[in-house]
Amino acid sequence: MMKERVVYLNGAYRSWDEANVHIMSHSFGRGSAIFEVIGFHETAAGPAVFRLDEHVSRFRKSALLLEMEPPLTDEELLDAVLQTVKRSGLKSGFIKVFGFYPEISFTILSPQKRFQVAVFVFSPGEALGERQESANGSVTACVSRWRRLDPETVPIEAKVAANYVNGMVARMESRNRGFDYAVQLDTQGFIAEGGTESLFLVRDGSLLTPSLGTVLHSITRKSLLEIAETMGMKTFIGRLNPGLLDEADEIFFSGTSTKLLPVRQVEARILSEAPGPVTRSIAARVEAITAGRDERFRGWLFPLPPPAQ
Repeated sequence: MMKERVVYLNGAYRSWDEANVHIMSHSFGRGSAIFEVIGFHETAAGPAVFRLDEHVSRFRKSALLLEMEPPLTDEELLDAVLQTVKRSGLKSGFIKVFGFYPEISFTILSPQKRFQVAVFVFSPGEALGERQESANGSVTACVSRWRRLDPETVPIEAKVAANYVNGMVARMESRNRGFDYAVQLDTQGFIAEGGTESLFLVRDGSLLTPSLGTVLHSITRKSLLEIAETMGMKTFIGRLNPGLLDEADEIFFSGTSTKLLPVRQVEARILSEAPGPVTRSIAARVEAITAGRDERFRGWLFPLPPPAQ
């Protein structure tokens, strides 16, 4: 099916097989591609993209941090995403937006600053494949020996391909140890996040998550905190000691692909309930929002353009 999908590439809508760059391109050889992964959901009014404006803004921030020159305005990129989703015919799934240097280059720095943009659309099955979750949707996790990237070494706010080797090796370690996911600490020894996921803990009814600085500016993380506040839930954002992993009542990961992913085990500790009551209540609210049933958050959903007259 993917080979039949339309791709946005460098200002035009092309066939899947046309989306190619040379192996010696700068972004392939140096990892300089920036990207966004965005969800879109089925609603009564048709498919809608979740917080597209926030993703477009973060994409531009990634480009700014790496001194890359965007070829599109924010409005043009937003339209390209919506049009690509519309041409896919899918009701729900995921979008991957790439910014990359296609030029052949052996040098560390790209020969030019202006990059190209590509937009791909996937169904949930195409994007996620076989999940490692149990029947109740929960996962296991270990504490990785690989520390999260330090903000003194690279711009961790940038969603750039090269940075994701850090999360990849952490996930490899978790698989080799018999766990599904990894929890990474920062270089000071505090809880940071998962390999490619934000991390939340629930303790005495309050929602806890690590502060920004050593973690990605996750749009899902931001959304969950805003949702929790509207539910009257207490939240704490700060430095979290890893000992809290042994004390938390509930633990869950969050990200674009799975808004809330409950954790039933961390290292040898088995949590009594996963998902727990707080996780379930937030998940129910998220489901209502992404389905377009909560008017307070209607502005988070970007519907596809209507058919041409």
